[in-house]
Amino acid sequence: QVQLVESGGGLVQPGGSLRLSCVVSGSIFSIYRMGWYRQAPGKERELVASIGNPDSTNYAVAVKGRFTISRNNAKNTVYLQMNSLRPEDTAVYYCYEDHGRVGGYWGQGTQVTVSS
Repeated sequence: QVQLVESGGGLVQPGGSLRLSCVVSGSIFSIYRMGWYRQAPGKERELVASIGNPDSTNYAVAVKGRFTISRNNAKNTVYLQMNSLRPEDTAVYYCYEDHGRVGGYWGQGTQVTVSS
């Protein structure tokens, strides 16, 4: 059974930083593309960043230059380093393991709130 567990969310002031982690169990982590998505109240879930293997990455325009996605295959973990946070980054952040045409697996989400 594949499980994804996110951590690292919280309350941070504008301009601050957070690092999200997602630990995956029950899958061959190293062969799948991993993504971070977010969903703000009243909005659709959107892709923030994704990383393949080897480490090809892509980012949403809104976060490019501020967020960095990385992975450690030995630890079955994907990270999202978020710098220069803005109030509009407030959302629930979800980790996703992409299994292509057959779908994928989601974590339970972690809340990120950017507010003074």
